[in-house]
Amino acid sequence: MRSNLFGGLFDTSLTAVISPGDFLLCVGSALVIGLFLAMCYRFRSRCTRSFLATLALLPAVVCVVIMMVNGNVGTGVAVAGAFSLVRFRSAPGSAKEIGAIFLAMGTGLIAGMGYLGYAFLCAVVLGAVSVIYNQLDFGTEKQAALYKTLHITIPEDLDYTGVFDPLLTEYASRWELTQVKTTNMGSLFRLTYNLTLRSPDSEKPLIDKLRCRNGNLEISISRQETVLGEL
Repeated sequence: MRSNLFGGLFDTSLTAVISPGDFLLCVGSALVIGLFLAMCYRFRSRCTRSFLATLALLPAVVCVVIMMVNGNVGTGVAVAGAFSLVRFRSAPGSAKEIGAIFLAMGTGLIAGMGYLGYAFLCAVVLGAVSVIYNQLDFGTEKQAALYKTLHITIPEDLDYTGVFDPLLTEYASRWELTQVKTTNMGSLFRLTYNLTLRSPDSEKPLIDKLRCRNGNLEISISRQETVLGEL
């Protein structure tokens, strides 16, 4: 029973032509797997409808490509790689999205080879693990709220070298000046710092004291996107 469940539909040297029944069985199984993976990815995650639809259809697409080369994995991978020549006009994906796409492609490849039992097993195990990781907020740093990007506008005649160091030392454990640019037709400077606050409640006191140093010009503080956006 177990060998029949995890056996391949095409595990025979006599299989030269895939029957319509086997074709529909593999494609239908890939569609079910894709829908399951899409629902797992959607759990506690923000995503677009187009990405979910693509994730649900991707296993079936890869499955068809593998079957149309008659189970030859090397040729199937080469044919699937031809799709990488198409450049999509979309925003760069995150590491999580790339992982979901690879998982969908992997299960589609297994289904296309005829190993439907292993395809479902792979989808259930890895999909469940991804749901557990999302539930536990795996990889989320507890001190993420302390990483900030600070923008300070100063007059052009103010020497910014070390002028804010005492304040930054008082309210931040680490800081780095990452950018200096002119603004307002060159009459102002805009400084950008990446810093780690000592306490989440220190934003307001830090801004109040910085306003006294920069002549009450514009100051903004935001989440440090460079930390969150890295792969």
